[in-house]
Amino acid sequence: MTTHQGSCLCGAVRFEVQGDFERFYLCHCSRCRKDTGSAHAANLFGPAVALTWLAGQQNVTTYTVPGARHAKAFCATCGSAMPRPMGAGFVVPAGSLDSALVMRPTAHIFVASRAAWDHELETVERHDTISGTGKT
Repeated sequence: MTTHQGSCLCGAVRFEVQGDFERFYLCHCSRCRKDTGSAHAANLFGPAVALTWLAGQQNVTTYTVPGARHAKAFCATCGSAMPRPMGAGFVVPAGSLDSALVMRPTAHIFVASRAAWDHELETVERHDTISGTGKT
């Protein structure tokens, strides 16, 4: 069984996930793009994983879109995406994990809804740090 550690940006919330994720979706729907402010959300789905809050569970807030199943859990201090229950398991934002994840994405989903600028991104210039500053 796999164990992962995770936290938010400010460190107020820490958690542990035990079990194996079944799916890893990169979702391009408009709601996930709004959630992340990016091209897509990167979420792990684990119907059989167990989540333990190590610190800051009271700092986790969940917003559910009225009349929809779409929800986002986040740290009330820094806004970082946090795990949330879904069915019998959990949805875990891949970027919230501190431990290495060897699983590769299963699929891009809702690609028909992707942002107009989200195409051929592999051809965009790349830098290991912020250009000219040496900072990461």
